[in-house]
Amino acid sequence: MSDRQSRDLAAPWRVPVAVEEIADTGQRFDLVADAPVRAAVAKVAGLRELTRFEANFDVVRQGSGGLRVTGRVSATIGQNCVVTLEPLTNEVEETVDLLFEPSRAAPQAGDEAEPRRRDANLDDPEPLVGGIVDLGILATEFLILGLDPYPRRPGAVFEQPRETKPDSGPFSALVQLAKRPDGG
Repeated sequence: MSDRQSRDLAAPWRVPVAVEEIADTGQRFDLVADAPVRAAVAKVAGLRELTRFEANFDVVRQGSGGLRVTGRVSATIGQNCVVTLEPLTNEVEETVDLLFEPSRAAPQAGDEAEPRRRDANLDDPEPLVGGIVDLGILATEFLILGLDPYPRRPGAVFEQPRETKPDSGPFSALVQLAKRPDGG
């Protein structure tokens, strides 16, 4: 696979937005994925089909060089039932509310005697690398987060297969010996 193909698989929908492009009052983005983008996202997400994929974002400047992205990702997806393997259609609706802040510069050698360990916190802002947020990648990530990993048709129930005859494997004679009252 070429380097370009692997990049396209990793991020099939690209809508980069730079901090400088956002007015002080903010900006609204109403994104609708076209058919080739939907097909590529479906492949990355492991979906049978992706018939509708939309994102609505409000992007506002936050603090010194940061951005807050709020909005909604919605899609109509095609999956297969994990019980019956029949095709089914599901709706995905995900709310987005993220804060992006510029990445902090790594400390220079000798600045700190011992590097500080930083524990991840769900409320921590996302890194704003190069002053750009890619709304297409963000929408794709939230779509994937909203997928049901085990989609099931309404009323579909898994039934354990019934055993028709006892196991006659290579150790069945030993099992019968172990069941004898005299133990052997």
